Amino acid sequence: GHPSDYIGVNLSQEDGVFNFTQRALIDSILKDVGLENSRKSKPVPAKSSQILQAFPDSPPFNGPFNIRSVVGKLNYLAQTTRPDIMQAVHAIAKFVSNPRKEHGEAVMYLCMYLNKTRDIGLKFKPDPSKGFEDYCDADFIGQYDREYSAVDPSTAKSRSGWIVFYAGCPIIWASKLQTQVALSTTEAEYISLSMSLRDVIPIMSLISEIKSKGFNVPCTEPHVYCKLFEDNSGALELARLPKMRPRTKHLCASLHHFREHVRLGLIKIFPVSTDLQTADILTKPTPQNVFVPHRVKMCGS
Repeated sequence: GHPSDYIGVNLSQEDGVFNFTQRALIDSILKDVGLENSRKSKPVPAKSSQILQAFPDSPPFNGPFNIRSVVGKLNYLAQTTRPDIMQAVHAIAKFVSNPRKEHGEAVMYLCMYLNKTRDIGLKFKPDPSKGFEDYCDADFIGQYDREYSAVDPSTAKSRSGWIVFYAGCPIIWASKLQTQVALSTTEAEYISLSMSLRDVIPIMSLISEIKSKGFNVPCTEPHVYCKLFEDNSGALELARLPKMRPRTKHLCASLHHFREHVRLGLIKIFPVSTDLQTADILTKPTPQNVFVPHRVKMCGS
């Protein structure tokens, strides 16, 4: 049968471009929240002026939809064809065990964004001249709030976001709270860099083995290597020059796992301006003028 019968994704091809969309799933989500016939829309998936917290003093969510079911569908959508909503979904999912009024409003806001962009998905136009490209970023304790820190200590943790392209096509993306508390912007960015490369390095090894077996893979370089784009100069310095520094000697040794790949030239690290840091929208809510160009880079539209 057709692949879409098994994975729930609508596949189409036109002029060498592969399109992946999930219009049926988005319609199902909108029906669940009562927006199937609504024209309400939002330009971004989350308010850039509000950071979701536990809100323990707010009334419990008692909306007309099952918030766990809706967030579960949103999570599947975000991980399959909509990396642009990954950060917003993950921020909401953190509170579904005890949702409050504000969390229900955040779900509705996200669904209004989907109502406007239900035909957006992934566009794959493979570029044989490109190999791996990894954009990683971090939002240093962007969720911290003194009022709620006693109720939710995780507000002191930074958020990592990364997206990996191969042959110009997005293949991996993530938005996650870091498992440890970073003490500086440099540390938060370096943790994000390390976390993203844990996804990339195994796939690099797989592609390298496939090439060694004589299969033709879209990469013109003599080695399978990764271009890593980072917008923090401190993290760049740590990754390129492996030496002990007084302010970073406390970093866990597990974060340095990729340094041998850097030394061998299999991973090359480049600075990138914040305006071109595609992973920026995977770390925090952003305004429309920042969000849309990065979405176009990710999804092609």
